[in-house]
Amino acid sequence: MKRSETVADTAITLLAERGMRGLTHRAVDEAAGLPPGSTSNLARTRAALLELTLSRLTELEMRALAPAYQSEALELSDLPTVTAEALHIQLQDRRRTLARYELALEATRRPELREIYDAAGRRFRDPVVALLAALGSRDPVRHARQLVAFGEGLMFDAIAGAGGMPTLDELIEAMRDLLTGMLDTAAPGRPASSS
Repeated sequence: MKRSETVADTAITLLAERGMRGLTHRAVDEAAGLPPGSTSNLARTRAALLELTLSRLTELEMRALAPAYQSEALELSDLPTVTAEALHIQLQDRRRTLARYELALEATRRPELREIYDAAGRRFRDPVVALLAALGSRDPVRHARQLVAFGEGLMFDAIAGAGGMPTLDELIEAMRDLLTGMLDTAAPGRPASSS
C-alpha cells in the first residue's frame, strides 16, 4: 500500500471515530504508526490532508459501488435490487459513510473542498442520470437527484439518525416503491394500476 493510501485510510478512520476535530497530521502519524512528520510531508496543510482523504474516500466508494455502475444491460425490473444493493454496501461500511458526512459538512465551510466534493458527487450522479434516461425517465436529472437524496436520507437515518439498520429486503422494497412512482410503471411482481 502506498504511503498516501495509508495516510488517507487512517484519516478516514479518524474522521469516523473522532470527528473533524480529531483529524490532525499528528493523530494520523500516531494512528498509522508512521514516523512523526510523515503526514505533513505528504499533505502540508489541513486543506491538503482533507483533499487527499476525500479523493481516497471517493476512490474506495467507486470501487465498492462498481457493480451497480457497470450494469450496462440493466432492465427496469433490476433497478430496485441494484440500487438497494448499492445502499446496502454503503451501510455496511459505517466508518466510510461517517467520514463522508464529516467531509460533507466541512465542505460547506471550505470552498476549495466544496469544489472537490461536488466533482466527486458528479462521478456518482451522472451515471444515474444516464441510467434513468435509458430506462424511460421523463426527467432523468430531477429523478436522479431525487433517487440520490432518497438513498442519502435512508443512509443518514440508519447511521446517524433515529432509524434502525434496514435489511437488504427492506431497502429493495423502499427502492421499488420510489422507482415505481418515479418511472410511472408497475413494480416488478406487482400489477400495474388501472386508471
